[in-house]
Amino acid sequence: MKKFPFPVEQLKWLALATASMIAGCATVVTPSQPLAEAKAGTLAQCTRLSSDFNFLHTRLESVALVNDPKQLFAGTAVGEYCLIKGKMHERISPVDGQAYAIGFEMRLPQAWGGRFLYQGNGGTDGVVAPADGGLAQGSGGLLKNALQMGFAVISSDAGHTAAQNPLFGLDPQARLDYGYQAVGKLTPMAKAVIQAAYGRLPDRSYIAGTSNGGRHAMVAASRYTEQYDGFLANAPGIHLQLSAATNLSNVKRWDRVATTKRVNNQADLESALPKSERELIAKAILAKCDALDGVVDGLVQDIAACRKAFDLARDVPTCTGERDGKTCLSAVQKEVVALAFASPKLSNGAPFYSSFPFDPGIVQSGWAEWKFRSSVGNARNPVSVGFMFSSPPSSQIKMATDNYQSAAFALAFNVDSEAPKLSATSGIYTESAMSFMSPPEATRLNALRAKGGKLLVAHGVADPIFSADDIADWFVALDANHQGQAASFARLFFVPGMGHSRGGPATDQFDALSALVQWVERGEAPDRIHASARGAGNRGGVNTELPADWPASRSRPLCVYPKVARYKSGDPELADSFVCN
Repeated sequence: MKKFPFPVEQLKWLALATASMIAGCATVVTPSQPLAEAKAGTLAQCTRLSSDFNFLHTRLESVALVNDPKQLFAGTAVGEYCLIKGKMHERISPVDGQAYAIGFEMRLPQAWGGRFLYQGNGGTDGVVAPADGGLAQGSGGLLKNALQMGFAVISSDAGHTAAQNPLFGLDPQARLDYGYQAVGKLTPMAKAVIQAAYGRLPDRSYIAGTSNGGRHAMVAASRYTEQYDGFLANAPGIHLQLSAATNLSNVKRWDRVATTKRVNNQADLESALPKSERELIAKAILAKCDALDGVVDGLVQDIAACRKAFDLARDVPTCTGERDGKTCLSAVQKEVVALAFASPKLSNGAPFYSSFPFDPGIVQSGWAEWKFRSSVGNARNPVSVGFMFSSPPSSQIKMATDNYQSAAFALAFNVDSEAPKLSATSGIYTESAMSFMSPPEATRLNALRAKGGKLLVAHGVADPIFSADDIADWFVALDANHQGQAASFARLFFVPGMGHSRGGPATDQFDALSALVQWVERGEAPDRIHASARGAGNRGGVNTELPADWPASRSRPLCVYPKVARYKSGDPELADSFVCN
């Protein structure tokens, strides 16, 4: 078994962060020349592709021209497109006897903008989502998807079906396809389809995704730089395997203060910190941090200042008697919450993953989903760590279908004994999860910089599964490795109040894909991205977790990290009243 490497890597990132902060004070970012702008084209053929198109290890199952005026996205017609469904690399596994293939679909618009988009899907994959770019773009309640914007789009299941989740992790090749190889195999095939359909290759190629899809985009920025020009990573699980293990490492702690120990044979972890008590914490955060950006509006823009201003032990009342669920937390609760937000450590003191910033978005329902329910059920953290990320995989096969067994695995989870399995290789598992899941050389993107490519990352400050601190550490280390010039090709935007990819008390509706295209093809580097709340009447869907006193159309700028949105003058409900500095 190989030595677990992450603590050393994390310490290296922190050291680089310090160096970058010192050097960055006098750094002037040098802009790079834009790549040539994509040119529009028209679909030359569609249905003939079923007989005319040939590509190694590829079978087209169906090809059809779709023109349905009733097919809408955010109330607007999608338009005519060619729909292609197929499979690549069909095989029978010698390990588990299962039939595997990389399933995919492509949607090629009649009115093509000359651009290609690989849509990275979320979760554990296994489903071919509609190839319209909606999932990939990552914003809450999009008003227009990539297909409507003229992109030719591909979506895939990353090499396994939903029925094979999570036990596809028993098959080494299925692990590698899920981690990164499906993207590498599909990309040249998709470009060949585009050439056959439009008579030429795409002028510009993009890859975008949210959550695990955001991880795909980050991995592609390292592994497939030559294939893409722009990379959009929303809420990326850059260390997905470590964040899942981190949540498991807190299960015993939450169970310690849970008031309801079992519900349907599962630990009811949410009773450890129900919504009413999370609201108490959120109010305390706002009391100390809301006004730091110049206006009291229910948002904390200045994350760094809030880190200094808010203290859980001091600013949240401690119960002198029994918990009442509204006015105080017990001393033990505070201890557990502090540990859950702090950087987790192995017993030798080495850091395992990043800390999480305190943000009023803790009230959102998704926070409880990821911290509690996903840590004991058989669909998320226990089975992902046990079967997909550990080498060798867990022998507790019943855990894949039995919630009780999954909860037992979570409650017994020991980070000291389990964490090394994430970086181990064993027998037929020749690549560790640290290798096949995370981008190699994530903080040294020399090839991306050299070709003029661009990477844009958007991340919710209140994301409960992938830490905002982790992605900030990544960017600061990237900047250090590129002599303070990372912003010339990579930019990070935080969304205050937003949970995992959307939701929460946040302005979570924004168009990062258009910002990326403008940057890649016109050289317009984004310093801010316009974002709106999704109140009553929003065409993209209403965010039901918005505070009742927020205007339906509130807007804010998302500022490029490390700048902060600060109120300047004018209507405090409008983004134009804020500056990024």
